[in-house]
Amino acid sequence: MQFSRGHAILTRSLAQSRTLARPAFKQRHLIRRTLASQPSGESTVTPPPNFAKQSKWRGFLQILGRATLITIFGGAGAFYYITQQERNPGHQLPADPEKKTVVVLGSGWGATSLLKTLDTTEYNVVVISPKNFFLFTPLLPSVAVGTLNPRSIIQPTRYITRHKTRAVSVIEADAQEVDPINKTVTFTDSSEIQGDVSSTTISYDYLVFAVGAEVQTFGIPGVKENACFMKELADAERMQRQFMDCIETAAFPGQSTEEIDRLLHMVVVGGGPTGIELSGELHDFLEDDLKSWYPELAGKVRITLVEALPSVLPMFSKQLIDYTESTFKESKIDIMTKTMVKEVKEKSVMLQLPDKSVVEVPCGMVVWAAGNKGRKVTQDLMAKIPAAQTNKRGITVDDYLRMDGTNGTIFAIGDCTATSYAPTAQVASQQGAYLARMLTQMAKKDLYDKRLASLEISATSAASEEDKKKIADEAEATKRQLNKFKLRPFHYSHQGSLAYIGSDKAIADLPFMNGNFASGGVATYLFWRSAYLSTLFSLRNRTLVATDWLKTRLFGRDVSRE
Repeated sequence: MQFSRGHAILTRSLAQSRTLARPAFKQRHLIRRTLASQPSGESTVTPPPNFAKQSKWRGFLQILGRATLITIFGGAGAFYYITQQERNPGHQLPADPEKKTVVVLGSGWGATSLLKTLDTTEYNVVVISPKNFFLFTPLLPSVAVGTLNPRSIIQPTRYITRHKTRAVSVIEADAQEVDPINKTVTFTDSSEIQGDVSSTTISYDYLVFAVGAEVQTFGIPGVKENACFMKELADAERMQRQFMDCIETAAFPGQSTEEIDRLLHMVVVGGGPTGIELSGELHDFLEDDLKSWYPELAGKVRITLVEALPSVLPMFSKQLIDYTESTFKESKIDIMTKTMVKEVKEKSVMLQLPDKSVVEVPCGMVVWAAGNKGRKVTQDLMAKIPAAQTNKRGITVDDYLRMDGTNGTIFAIGDCTATSYAPTAQVASQQGAYLARMLTQMAKKDLYDKRLASLEISATSAASEEDKKKIADEAEATKRQLNKFKLRPFHYSHQGSLAYIGSDKAIADLPFMNGNFASGGVATYLFWRSAYLSTLFSLRNRTLVATDWLKTRLFGRDVSRE
């Protein structure tokens, strides 16, 4: 009985729903039939307004969806294509004994920029460097606090040389001696595992001296033994370990208040971009991560920046210097200007204050980011040409980057030189690109010289006057081509100065019109990041650095210690 009543109710409900649906169905059917019966170009029935609006939105969303899919798949395809091109270099021309040999010492900014620009079809190129990679030094402070992975800012030299037209020989070795008279370079294998031959000598036609510089300690006692440097990748990794060691030691039970304060005091020496950025990165590490994982210690961490000059960042404008100092004051980073380091001890640093008094400041770690000096191989080379090389700051070069006293066979670029330009990565990079273009021009000039010499020999043995006239005309045309080859001196074009100052803020001093455009803040910080990403030498590095930044933003820095 209950089943029959339920069945009757269900049947009536279905019938009512069909009845309610008929008018809408009939209306749509009537519209379609009326539109179909109308002659072309005429319409007497207009669809409801909501129907037309929904159709427009549906069409727009379909177009947007297709464009999005095309962009995603197209971008992914282009990304994959470029990565595979980088991973799979093609066939290279072998060394040509008829070509001149260019030996490049170093793999830094100048050498790497030269290798990327140089036309290797004109030369046999040999690269000798104790490191088989290029290091993107401006991001070294980020590695020191764990913001970036060390592997993200290095680019193997062979990633560059294997994509050149002619094969480039890359040798991981230390250059020991350069003989400018016999035009030879002697180098040794300094790796842990060595073979039968650990030292050898090769000849060159042109030498590109780009060995960079090493840390200048000014002879201050204890700097080499007790301070961390910020010059090489190993320095950043050492600083990260030592910093975390100070934190964990301070967390050890039973430490006195005085000892905890000492361990958690970090002193950065040098008010240039490296010292400023390192101080800012340390502050970010403290605020973003240490406060979460070491809440009992984070409030006791102190950062002190020591600079011997009257102000930090002397290459920036006054307003940006003031902005940096005010930002550091808000971040509780102490700046001590006109203060000199007299000695670095195991647990303290001796400072000479502006009033000439000397105080001992307890600290857990000292990071040295002040000054450069020439390497031993540079000093030895200069000593062989004492009449032409008298500048103690580095190698003296002419307007074409040719080392004085070497008859144009040795070129010097980067931090090993003593020029009117600041020893920055930007200068070295532009010098390397300029020298690559100049070497290409010189190779073309050599070809015309050989051609002219060959024509002069042919003219003496020509049998007829007609042949002599043809040879003379060709020789005249070759001379006109030679006259066009005029080497232009190197001119540095300053692209601006950037520095990260912590708290997601950066400063930028950029050339604009006939003056400078100075800016600072969060927007400049985004520009700083985009500028560094674009400056990285490969898509691989750009991807790794961007991924590390994203990981740090999402998960924070790693506080584990190896």
